[in-house]
Amino acid sequence: MSDILNTRLGRRAVLGAGIAGASMLAMPAVLRAQDRSLKVGVYGGYFKDSFDKNIFAEFTKASGIAVESVAEPTGEAWLVQLEQAARAGAAPADVSMMSQVAMLKGQATDLWTPLDVAKIPNSKNLIDRFVNKYSDGRIAGIGAVSWYITLVSNTDVFKEAPTSWAAMWEKDKEDKLGLLALVSNSFLLEVTAKTFMGGTDALDTDEGILKALEKLAELKPNVRLWYRDEAQFEQALKSGEIPMGQYYHDVTGLAAADGNPVRSTFPKEGGIQDSGCWALSRASKKTEEAHAFIDYMCQPAIQATLSRKVGTSPTVRRDLLDLTAEEFAAVASDIEPIIPRYDLYQTKSDFLNQKWTEMIAG
Repeated sequence: MSDILNTRLGRRAVLGAGIAGASMLAMPAVLRAQDRSLKVGVYGGYFKDSFDKNIFAEFTKASGIAVESVAEPTGEAWLVQLEQAARAGAAPADVSMMSQVAMLKGQATDLWTPLDVAKIPNSKNLIDRFVNKYSDGRIAGIGAVSWYITLVSNTDVFKEAPTSWAAMWEKDKEDKLGLLALVSNSFLLEVTAKTFMGGTDALDTDEGILKALEKLAELKPNVRLWYRDEAQFEQALKSGEIPMGQYYHDVTGLAAADGNPVRSTFPKEGGIQDSGCWALSRASKKTEEAHAFIDYMCQPAIQATLSRKVGTSPTVRRDLLDLTAEEFAAVASDIEPIIPRYDLYQTKSDFLNQKWTEMIAG
């Protein structure tokens, strides 16, 4: 159980936009095949170990392409490495799993080789939002994995499950909430806009963003902890010290299965769905192998394996999956999700961080 937990936490510590903490570049694990090979960048630790064991070995058997897995440092650090290497005509990895903000920043420098969907026939299985495109319609990346942040609560303290994110603003939640500390990883602006402002389009203007921040500031008396350390909040949630907040759906489910008095709720406005993409460095000479790998990862059976073994939410349509209702509920929901406004964290990063500090975290 602890291995799975570390796998699930580890992917986000690396991928999450703005989350601190980097892993050292690990020695690659090479799976020997014929003369075809591919370097694939994934998050380190248990996440990488799980891919090596459950995914890459099977891909090599199916394709004859050897995979050299490379442990990535944090999303932004890896992006910088990839861009510097590409300028020198080198690729530390051919294909990498990248955060959505890193995808947008890489698009700005044409870092990603456009993908040819004719060579990725399984891409037809994807939910539309998991196809990442350049502004001119070229495909920059294909959804690799996703996961949910939901409204979590301690069942000893709150006997009935909340039904809306609006529950966090209620007076009986004073000094009872644990929330992610950064504007760029909490996605609380989007939660506020979806709950009180008709949707995340309300964040299109600076005025809309400020209005959302003003509403969010009303939460401050209710917040006991703005957390960067996931384990700190998880322990406080289990004990009832901080009995409500936002946390990762799959990890909360594991804690509940272990007998802890916790629940994860998908509010009526939806859980927050974050995700990462497979992207091909423009410096890579392994275009054919990369397309074969990405196509393999778009198979419903592989996405189901990831849900079962790694705890990620599928990027393909549910009707194509053989996941049981219980297996699907452990990682996802049919409620339409809140999709983060990644564009804002690229184009308005300084403004958002400044206002967040002034109005929320200061």
